[in-house]
Amino acid sequence: MKFNFVFASAIILTSVMTNAQSPKWPDVKPPVAEKISHLRIIHNDTVADDYYWMIDYFKKGPNSEKVIAYLNSENDYTKKMMAGTEKFQDLLFNEMKSRIKEKDESVPVFKNGYYYYTRTEEGKQYYKYCRKKGSLSAPEEILLDVDKMAEGHSYFAVSGFEVSEDNNYLAYATDTVSRRQYFIRIKDLKTGKDLPDIIQSSNGNIEWASDNKTLFYTYNNPETLLSEKIKKHKIGDDSVNDAVVYHEKDKTNYIGVFKSKNNKYIFISSEGTLSSELRFIESSKPTEAFKVFQPRMKDVIYNVTALENKFLIYTNKDAKNFKIMETPLNKTSVENWKDFIGHRPDVLVKGVDEFKDFLVIYERKNGLVEFRVIDRKTNNEHYINFNDAAYTAAPAGNPEYSSSEFRYRYSSLVTPPATYDYNMQTHNQILLKQQEVLGGFNAEDYKTERVYATATDGTKIPISIVYRNDFQKNGKAPLLLYAYGSYGFSMDASFSSSRISLLDRGFAFAIAHIRGGEEMGREWYESGKMMNKKNTFTDFINAAEYLIGEKFTSSKHLYAMGGSAGGLLMGAVANMAPDLFNGIIAAVPFVDVVNTMLDESIPLTTNEYDEWGNPNNKDAYDYMKSYSPYENVEKKDYPNMLVTTGLHDSQVQYFEPAKWVAKLRSMKTGNSLLLLHTNMEFGHGGASGRFDYLKNVALEYAFMLTLEGINK
Repeated sequence: MKFNFVFASAIILTSVMTNAQSPKWPDVKPPVAEKISHLRIIHNDTVADDYYWMIDYFKKGPNSEKVIAYLNSENDYTKKMMAGTEKFQDLLFNEMKSRIKEKDESVPVFKNGYYYYTRTEEGKQYYKYCRKKGSLSAPEEILLDVDKMAEGHSYFAVSGFEVSEDNNYLAYATDTVSRRQYFIRIKDLKTGKDLPDIIQSSNGNIEWASDNKTLFYTYNNPETLLSEKIKKHKIGDDSVNDAVVYHEKDKTNYIGVFKSKNNKYIFISSEGTLSSELRFIESSKPTEAFKVFQPRMKDVIYNVTALENKFLIYTNKDAKNFKIMETPLNKTSVENWKDFIGHRPDVLVKGVDEFKDFLVIYERKNGLVEFRVIDRKTNNEHYINFNDAAYTAAPAGNPEYSSSEFRYRYSSLVTPPATYDYNMQTHNQILLKQQEVLGGFNAEDYKTERVYATATDGTKIPISIVYRNDFQKNGKAPLLLYAYGSYGFSMDASFSSSRISLLDRGFAFAIAHIRGGEEMGREWYESGKMMNKKNTFTDFINAAEYLIGEKFTSSKHLYAMGGSAGGLLMGAVANMAPDLFNGIIAAVPFVDVVNTMLDESIPLTTNEYDEWGNPNNKDAYDYMKSYSPYENVEKKDYPNMLVTTGLHDSQVQYFEPAKWVAKLRSMKTGNSLLLLHTNMEFGHGGASGRFDYLKNVALEYAFMLTLEGINK
């Protein structure tokens, strides 16, 4: 008998909204972290950091065992405090898992004579990467059985997945530690066996040359994890002897290698927040030296798209919101660039996808994604229309240069992800697949809104909200407010099947599109980074105040959540406006900003100078110190807080949240709950399987729901 979640959720909502009670937490003493004196002295400023010793597991220092013991003691405390919710967590996990179609298959993507797809099986955590030659009725060829490959590993991830142009070899990369350090392997698709070739210390970025023997890949420094080099490997050679074809000396830049869609060129990109530079060769000539497309220019970002007769350049040169320029194939320097699509102050250009007869320009206007289709023969253009007030849309597998079909994915807060093929010639589109949400989900049961809060400086901050139709704006309902707000990453309104478990228990869910993202244009990003970073935090606070003022919720029922750089946001608002929130969830939070940015041995630190600033400069140091969550913990009441991290996190090291929680414990007043959960097996992204990550979601939901007195 299948459980009827539609009927059940109506019962749950009625029950929890009428019988909510304050939670009773176990009387368990929290861990007390040892204090060991350590002083940071820079710019004539001396700061005591009593928990600096927690870095020792990362540094392999003398306190390594003590660090693990402390993390385990925090995990034990969290387990004891949440013991009364374990059955509830199991219920939530199974409820969320039950909405996922276990036996499923992706929409096949046609490339170079084959249809490629993944499929999943009942009860299996991972995928099978498959292909069929020429027709979907052809025999299936399993290229990688990740379910089998992952056996015996608590974590397993596959990246890369590049097939040679002759369709005979598959290059792929695996990570079994969750530190984003991959091993590259090559599979002979004729025999089905891996070749002896093994390449270490890569981030999984791989490209084949057209000779079907040569691969280019990104090499990471094993210690700092910086992508420092592009190397070249030839099948059969010892990877120890792989030639370095590019070595990036600027530690603030990320590098990568990619091939043009028409397969004619291989590009090496080097890009920071403020500038970029590309090199290229013909794909058929892998022994040639890469030549610079255009030397890096101060404050100019550019990327290149290859057509048959010219290059298109996506750039912010003399264009705050970016534009598209063009240049001949044999004249790539900047003096030859001419406008192809000019700059518009109200439209952010995000990129271009090339086809033989069409171009698709990715744009953002009024905070929403738009696809602009241009006929290359007639220059006629049109937009693909979307109907929801807030949504997300993105290209989804368009590797065939000669195709007239543009494939994209679409989702909103109430619309499960759907994949469409849009015919750029006829303007007709076909729905190929929509994520099936089991358990009787009906989008008509929910409502979305797009509202605007006013920031302290008068700026209008978009907020996307979803809730059940029977939600009442009386200030008594719980609401989870989520945001990110860094790196120019736009946090669009998208669907989550697990979120239904909150909505059906009376919660509203909102996304604050705060500055530091790029939803409203490049200026939106630049006004929320470096010396403007505090706008990110005050925008979020103003969004929370708006939602309270409009009676979506109240401070007694408002929860905040963010991860990674969004975890920095959580730490900052906890210090700045603790009274606004009943609870905060900070996932893998970047909270020890000054100390991390001063330590170049920590992975990715130098790559981040253009985002946060370099604290070796006094003005940047002073500004960072004024908002860094760890630096600004005070003796005051804090909200209830759940902090999560991963021991093997390569992006935000475990010791940042661990130090932060230890300092909060020693200074906070009041009786609010403070929990730290460290996953001792995983890293930044959490569990790798299709279902295991839901255990962490169940913990987060149980934390909030229990604070609301909801236990069913």
